[in-house]
Amino acid sequence: MSAFQSIKQGLSEAVGHAKGKQAGVREYQPYEVNVAELRKRLGLTQEQFAARFGFSVATLRHWERGDRKPQGAALVLLNLIDREPKAVMRALTA
Repeated sequence: MSAFQSIKQGLSEAVGHAKGKQAGVREYQPYEVNVAELRKRLGLTQEQFAARFGFSVATLRHWERGDRKPQGAALVLLNLIDREPKAVMRALTA
């Protein structure tokens, strides 16, 4: 496939996606995570949890109070921590 054909195909898929058409792509929808419960389950303080996973303590406190909800990459990371905390910790310490 030429570069032009590849770009054309990508644009066609993007337009189709914008119109609500699925082009064989499965979109991942992370679930909401109770951050305070997760942190306590891991036996970490707010400071430890924030430092270990790269969040600011202020952001973590907002999530735990319910002032804000984690979104985007942070929510994906929290989903991973919730499902496989040891694997995430290993990956981040390597």
